[in-house]
Amino acid sequence: MEFVKFQPLPGSSAQVEGYLHLPSGDAQNRREAFPAVVVCPGGGYESISAHEADPVALDFLAHGCQAFVLTYSIGEEAKDFRPLKELSETVRRIRENAAQWRVDPEKIAVCGFSAGGHLAASLGTLWNDPEFLKHYDSHGGQNRPNAMILGYPVITADEFAHEGSLRHVSGCQPGEPGYRYFSLEQHVTKDTCPAFLWHTMDDDCVPVENSFAMAAALHRAGIPCEAHFFPTGIHGLSVCTQEIGMPHPHNAQWMDLCLRWLEATFGYTL
Repeated sequence: MEFVKFQPLPGSSAQVEGYLHLPSGDAQNRREAFPAVVVCPGGGYESISAHEADPVALDFLAHGCQAFVLTYSIGEEAKDFRPLKELSETVRRIRENAAQWRVDPEKIAVCGFSAGGHLAASLGTLWNDPEFLKHYDSHGGQNRPNAMILGYPVITADEFAHEGSLRHVSGCQPGEPGYRYFSLEQHVTKDTCPAFLWHTMDDDCVPVENSFAMAAALHRAGIPCEAHFFPTGIHGLSVCTQEIGMPHPHNAQWMDLCLRWLEATFGYTL
């Protein structure tokens, strides 16, 4: 395994850490390039949840992906599109260095949980949004992810909103135009990337209606989407294992379901 680290934006506190496979297989079956997953931990845009960072990345690594973790800007630094610019530049940099880091540039997924799910979904929907492009040069769409994986994501600005996350990322108050802009279901278009979503029905922090709204918007736009709604489970389950203090064997199957979905979406055997 190889480890890489870089700063996605100059002057930003954000950083990216990558866990990379070396070329594998014999000369006949040698695998030179791998899918990549960029993990965005949750934390309400006011902290970074450690149990939604490396444990997730290492699980994807163990199943044949190059895995990156983005520690993005939070708190007062979360407004003015800063986290979205950081994630955009992370995806662009991975593409730019695809040969060196052994990444297939057409198989890059973003994966986020809670507020990190909002960030991942923001890139999936806003990568070419005219308002965002006033603040960021996408280099011709090199920031577009090929897929997004959303775990109990913050999505909507309606009555089911996680208000703290949206206040931090927008710098605005509920009801203001800047706040409503980050209601991501309204930004789903034909250019949005395919999505995998999972949520628990009794999540009392980020209501499951957030994922309902996103799945419905994707379906209306004709964007491929797979969604799993588990009957029980607290918010923040991550990979649902004892090692992270969140054991939930039934819900833990989301990872296997996601890996099979990635295989089908990317046309690649992990």
